[in-house]
Amino acid sequence: MADPARHPDAPEHLPGFLPAADGSDPTLTNVMIFAVVALILIGVGYLKLHALPERMAHRRSSVQLQLVAVLSLIALFTHEHIWWIAALLLVVAEPPDFLTPIRSIAASLERRSAAPAPPAEPAPDQTRAPAPAAGPGPAAGPAPGAPTAAASRPSPASGTEGAADV
Repeated sequence: MADPARHPDAPEHLPGFLPAADGSDPTLTNVMIFAVVALILIGVGYLKLHALPERMAHRRSSVQLQLVAVLSLIALFTHEHIWWIAALLLVVAEPPDFLTPIRSIAASLERRSAAPAPPAEPAPDQTRAPAPAAGPGPAAGPAPGAPTAAASRPSPASGTEGAADV
C-alpha cells in the first residue's frame, strides 16, 4: 500500500538530508545548532586562554597582577601575541624580593630604638682635682727635635735682620 504523503514517482527510500515537503530542513537546522555551539565553545576557550596569565598571577603581588592584566588585555584587543607571551613570562618568572630585607632592617631599627638605652658612664665629679697627667719622667714640654720659639727667631749675632734692632 502506498504512503499518502509520498509522491507516486518518489523512490521507496529517501535520504534523511533531503528537505521535507513542508519546507523544513533538518540538516540545515542541525548544522546551525552545531555551528553556534562550536562558536561559543571556541570563544570561551579563546578567552580562557587569554586569561591564563591573569589567573596564574592571582597568587602574586597586586602590582604584578595589574601589570599582567594590562598586558593580557593589550594582547586580546590588538591580536599581537607578544604581549600575551610577555604577560605569561612575567607571571612565571619570580621577581626579586626587595621588600623583605628592607622591612627586616626597619623592624630591627624600630626594636633597637624602642629598647632602653644602656647605662651611661657616671659623670666625673667636678669638686675633685684633676689627676696628674703623666707618671715620673721628664716634664711635659716640646717633643725632642721639635723647634722651639727661641730657635725660630733669628739671633742678633747672625747679623741680618735682628742686628739692626739691637
